[in-house]
Amino acid sequence: MSKKSNKSYFVSGISTEIGKTIASAVLVSALKADYWKPVQSGDLHHTDSMKVAHLAAGKIAQIHPEGFSLNTPASPHYSAEIDGVSISLKDFKLPVTDNHLVVEGAGGLMVPLNDKHLIIDLIDELQLPTILVSQNYLGSINHTLLSIEILKRRNMPIKGIVFNGPSTPSTESYIKQYTNVPVLFHLPELKEVNPRSIQQFAGGLTLNL
Repeated sequence: MSKKSNKSYFVSGISTEIGKTIASAVLVSALKADYWKPVQSGDLHHTDSMKVAHLAAGKIAQIHPEGFSLNTPASPHYSAEIDGVSISLKDFKLPVTDNHLVVEGAGGLMVPLNDKHLIIDLIDELQLPTILVSQNYLGSINHTLLSIEILKRRNMPIKGIVFNGPSTPSTESYIKQYTNVPVLFHLPELKEVNPRSIQQFAGGLTLNL
């Protein structure tokens, strides 16, 4: 367990391919934090850990090894089945660190880890507050509100929302007003996603974490 668990955060999203890794790189750069990916499904030659290490180069404190590295780019429960691997919640232990720790999930909250447990169960097991990454698209209000509703229903702490990509003020203001969850920052669509652009953006943030 992290010695500073109140400074550890679990980054999840309202769907897959929503910008969790870019948001994690920003958080790591801004906080000079450690990073941990409990489950990597597919892309083992270009993992999220590798992406964050590249984007936060010079700012990241430490990349901790993935808990599971699975070959197939699919839901962890299916990827593990293909690899002949069994995933249990008890397999996951937070890396021990004196530093801030950013933990990045796989897909959204309701993505299955095994036949009984979901990503949200892993967050609960690790006892971490969630940072939820949202993106504006048709249906994103529904997906964002549902994600926040299930976290609240289970009495799980939500640290805040990160909006990623082109801004739609009416959508963002509605989500903020309806949920009463703070918006940590809005990451605009970047012309180039590279260490310079990520760290320049992170350097201008004032995070209330």
